[in-house]
Amino acid sequence: MKWLLFILVLSLLYVVLLLTPSGSIAAGRSSGTKGKQHVNGVIGAIVDRSSRIGKEEIVAMEIAREDVYRHFNQNLTLHVKDADQRNPIRAALAGLDLINIQQVEAIVGPQTWEEVSLVAHICTDKQIPIFSLADTTPEWTAEKWPFVLGASHDNFAQMKAIAGIVQSWNWHQVTVIHEEVGSWTHGVMPYLHDSLREVDAEISQFVGLSPFASSDSLSRELENLQKEQCRVFVVHLSLPLAVRLFEMAKKLKMMEKDYVWITTHHVTSLVHSINASIISSMQGIVGVKSYLSETGQRFQDFSSRFRKRFRRENSEEENNEPGIHAVQAYDAIWTIARAFKGSKGRNQELLERVLQTDFQGLSGKVQFNNHKVAPTQIFQIINVVGKSYRELGFWSSELGFSETIGKYATHSSLMIDLEQVLWPGGPRYTPRGWTELTRSKPLLVGVPAKSGYKEYVSMEYSQSRNSTSFDGLAIQLFEETVRSLPFYLPYEFVAFNGTSYDDLVGQIGENFDAVVGDVAIVASRYKRVEFSHPFTETGLMLIVPARSSNKAWSFIKPFTKPMWASITVITIYNGFVVWLIERHAHPELRGSMLHQIGVMLWLSFNTLFSLQGGKLHSNLSRMSVVVWLFVALVVIQTYTANLTSMLTVQRLEPAVTSVEELLKSNAAVGYCSGSNLEKYLVEVLHFPPANVEQYGSAEEYAQAFDKKEIAAAFIGTPLAKILLAKYCKKFMQAGPTFSIGGFGFAFPWGSPLLESINEALLKVSENGTLVQLENKFIREDKQCQDKDDEIHSLSSNGFRALFIITGGTSTIALVIYIFRIANFSALTAIRGLMLTVFKHWCYQSKRFKRRVSDVDSLGNSSPHHASSQLSQV
Repeated sequence: MKWLLFILVLSLLYVVLLLTPSGSIAAGRSSGTKGKQHVNGVIGAIVDRSSRIGKEEIVAMEIAREDVYRHFNQNLTLHVKDADQRNPIRAALAGLDLINIQQVEAIVGPQTWEEVSLVAHICTDKQIPIFSLADTTPEWTAEKWPFVLGASHDNFAQMKAIAGIVQSWNWHQVTVIHEEVGSWTHGVMPYLHDSLREVDAEISQFVGLSPFASSDSLSRELENLQKEQCRVFVVHLSLPLAVRLFEMAKKLKMMEKDYVWITTHHVTSLVHSINASIISSMQGIVGVKSYLSETGQRFQDFSSRFRKRFRRENSEEENNEPGIHAVQAYDAIWTIARAFKGSKGRNQELLERVLQTDFQGLSGKVQFNNHKVAPTQIFQIINVVGKSYRELGFWSSELGFSETIGKYATHSSLMIDLEQVLWPGGPRYTPRGWTELTRSKPLLVGVPAKSGYKEYVSMEYSQSRNSTSFDGLAIQLFEETVRSLPFYLPYEFVAFNGTSYDDLVGQIGENFDAVVGDVAIVASRYKRVEFSHPFTETGLMLIVPARSSNKAWSFIKPFTKPMWASITVITIYNGFVVWLIERHAHPELRGSMLHQIGVMLWLSFNTLFSLQGGKLHSNLSRMSVVVWLFVALVVIQTYTANLTSMLTVQRLEPAVTSVEELLKSNAAVGYCSGSNLEKYLVEVLHFPPANVEQYGSAEEYAQAFDKKEIAAAFIGTPLAKILLAKYCKKFMQAGPTFSIGGFGFAFPWGSPLLESINEALLKVSENGTLVQLENKFIREDKQCQDKDDEIHSLSSNGFRALFIITGGTSTIALVIYIFRIANFSALTAIRGLMLTVFKHWCYQSKRFKRRVSDVDSLGNSSPHHASSQLSQV
């Protein structure tokens, strides 16, 4: 019933228009080859004759009809009906007339999706294919209206080209000015939004303009935009409305320095038709234009014929070059003609042959997929300069920007590698894309009023002045950062009285332009805002109660293990040397092997205390022991002093050593309110949700520990330092520091201020201001400042020289002793040989026989005495 009612309403409107004097739309335009008896197809076209696009399409379709006849000997009858984009119902009436009266077999046009959607009902019911020339064709069209075919290339990819331009100059915010037409707003805008998000840019606002907007309306909208910071504008308007917008922008001095204007296909693809008087108000615009190959002979022939015919039929137009809309209309006629050729019937069979189309047209490859021609993948980047425009280069969806097209082209992801852009205002420089705030509209900075850590944020209200003052490390650091900016930035602190820091961050972009305070950098908050570089240490510390350390083995702490090993080795070595030298003079040092080893070890550690120097027989052992006594005295005195210090100073150790210990004991733990750590403790560290409590200040933590409410607390490093500075003898860190973000300033996503804030924050950090502020606000408790330094175990490095001296002395004594033993053995052997020779000689000589007995007695005397007796003989 609804469908019949709709047809009835259209029919009545059609009759009314026919009966009115202004109903010339029904007359249409019919062109064919007179005198021809055989017609091979009847085509209808719905175009807006008053628009430049409609004028180009009519001429292009007439040329296509003539070419079809010349190449295929095929007559086509073309009926053209006028439409008005401002009144889509006229397109529906024109469609009824073409189908019912002219009995067309296919329809080309209209230009907008609103018009196409109205004609689509009629064509689907009559099974007449309609070749839509609208830029937007929804994905669901083929299912609802199978006879609707998208004959123009979708330009959704142009939004990625625009995002590439924005990314090339590191702009983060864009204002979109679009026409309030349903298909334009809902069809293309989501693609632009997603494409900009991929390059870390954001649409600051959408400005919708009515196609019939007055000059006053345009002026008000542009004046409002002048008050905003964003200076990058993407214009998605029809050409007539865009021309009016730029003329008004020029009057308001918005086509000058610091402004960036980027136009979409709807404006740029018709820039060739704009006359010199109008284009003067568009200087510096950068646009994305549908790529049209103009090098082939076929296009050159078409272009030559088009210019002659267009000049003849549209003498009021100054420029007669064909654009993308002309070649798309030309290709649509060729597509229909190829489908007619070989088609035995009409309707469904004709549709099937169209869907099988595959040829190279003037606009590119013509091949239907899901009832639409393949989308455009290459766009031309132009810059409006002088009386025309400059071709800067190209952009393709797969390769990015390039100066030329072809296999030898050099591609880049950034447009800055193309030719120099002449921006509005003339000079060859790159606009920042935003402007500073003014005193009339300062930066509204949200500050958490209920922060439990006054060291970072504190607030005081003065009744006499009726004003609120803010202080703290975060506040003063932000003030110093703003002073370091290369431009003036007015700001105003605004107190936030809520308790949730997520709520505070969530109001950025609505009630606040930024947030300053002890706000943690958390991944979940990046969905809403962006953060500056952290101005505190990053990490999460496990804080637990501290207890005294009273271990039974404390007496070994004065020295490290390598030191004890060094003392043991040098003592045994010195004892061995003394034992070896003294063993012949002391019978108690001799005996079995096991006995001698025991005696040697006993001597090693007892020499220092019981064996006095007077009991030592050899000077070598005395020399070794004297040096070792000196070294041992130094070692013993050092040990005594360090042990006394360790036993005197109270040493603390953590009551809990690890997260695993907390989990095994099912202990309750605390975390900072507003820090968004509950999810981390539950999902990452696996604490039961019932065992997790939040606290807002260092004092609350101390009370919770005293009441045994919690066994440990997970606190961000900046706040943990404050807690430990106040309660250094009650709490301490246990285990490693977990890696999470620190504190940072929060700004809206894509804020143009963020880059400058980060640079200024680095300057403040590098010049020492941040350290001074930390020392000013984060002070240690007096008891912590007066506490003794921690006593460390002593290593062997400080005693290396003494050990070398005593070891070297013992080694020298050992070498001398061994050398003496070797010399005594050699002297004894020589003496025995001499006595043997002398005896032999005496027995051979009778004169000395009486001396033999005397000589024999000499064998048992000392070597010195024997030598003297022999000399007398």
